[in-house]
Amino acid sequence: MTALQAITFDLDDTLWDNHGVMLRTEEGHYAWLLEALSIWRATRHEAPLPLGYEEGIADYLQRRQQFAKDVPERRGDFTWLRLRALEAQLEAEGLPRSAAILWAAAAMNEFHRLRVQVSPHPEAAGLLSALSERYQLAAITNGNIHLKRQPLAAYFPVAIAAGELLAPKPDHTPFLTALSKLNVSPKYAMHVGDSWAEDILPAQQLGMHAVWVSNDTDQALPPRVHRIAHIKELPGVLDRVESSLA
Repeated sequence: MTALQAITFDLDDTLWDNHGVMLRTEEGHYAWLLEALSIWRATRHEAPLPLGYEEGIADYLQRRQQFAKDVPERRGDFTWLRLRALEAQLEAEGLPRSAAILWAAAAMNEFHRLRVQVSPHPEAAGLLSALSERYQLAAITNGNIHLKRQPLAAYFPVAIAAGELLAPKPDHTPFLTALSKLNVSPKYAMHVGDSWAEDILPAQQLGMHAVWVSNDTDQALPPRVHRIAHIKELPGVLDRVESSLA
């Protein structure tokens, strides 16, 4: 038996709580867009767009969902979906296409500025620092957080945005891509994540060890799968796994 060589991590709701961040980001970037557009049009002596926040953000969501249906290969590329939806909405409101493209891109810049304002669990940085001395580390996410600007980026020389591969988890592609970059076989790697369907099952199917961050104690665990309630419990799992492989 050979000891573990690499650990891959999901990010959202694994290394930080994500719900509040997404809510602030969703609301914040769209409110910013409407306010900035209003100011810009006023300086040009143009009337405000007849677009209010509530109906605007609902339409924005509907357009994202429609693009995901119409272009299914892009369903996991959330930045692309948002850009296309904003461009289409602004064009429908009367902006020239060139202006719609520029303002959609500006709104997504604000989205990414807000999106990286996550608060990692207090134990996360120290844990990753210690693990990096023993293992190769990588991040694999379905989210569209800016991977080089997120606060734990320094610990992940390999970081995979699955949506940009057009193969969101649970597709095996992002896992295999990360392991290929690390030059590690699945059986010598472990994946840590909070989603049973998107993290644990595909990792287990590939022959990786897997650690499920969950309070669900009803789900039976297959071989090579472990459960923890919080990322701070990971060292204990690693000690047990390493002992079994010794």
